[in-house]
Amino acid sequence: MKTKVKNSIKKNNGTQNYNVEINWEISRKGIICSPELKWENGVCIEVASPSEFNKGIEGIWSPEQLFVAAASGCLMTTFLAIAKNSILDFTSFSCQAKGNMEMIEGKLRISEILLEPVVVITNEMHRNKAIRILKKAKNDCLITHSIKSKITLETTIQVKPILIESI
Repeated sequence: MKTKVKNSIKKNNGTQNYNVEINWEISRKGIICSPELKWENGVCIEVASPSEFNKGIEGIWSPEQLFVAAASGCLMTTFLAIAKNSILDFTSFSCQAKGNMEMIEGKLRISEILLEPVVVITNEMHRNKAIRILKKAKNDCLITHSIKSKITLETTIQVKPILIESI
């Protein structure tokens, strides 16, 4: 897959396009779809102003949540690719992410995204390797190095040895 993306980018003069279409439905709510995804499979996403905003809608993804989710999702996919290439033996990856929105120079902005990945490994000897891979994933993630927000990584590595039952 890694080679396929690189070859695709080379064929497009070093660029890759990601297309999204949004259509307003009612109030402050719309539907986001991508022509690269199959619409009939229900992959479109409802999006609305967050409930904290005037006339925002509760219970629907907001652009702010999707922004933070993009950083978290990119960290995960980059970690998975690097971990595979580095032959890191792990059993679980999860990540809590929090975006801090504040007023800066008179404009609201997500000033910081806190990413709290948890990686479960089976051998204590792989702890430092897992930490290095997470740091590399943060630095190599195309989303996190494409945005102005400060990205903070608070890593947790858990060791859960595999227990083999005796016969």
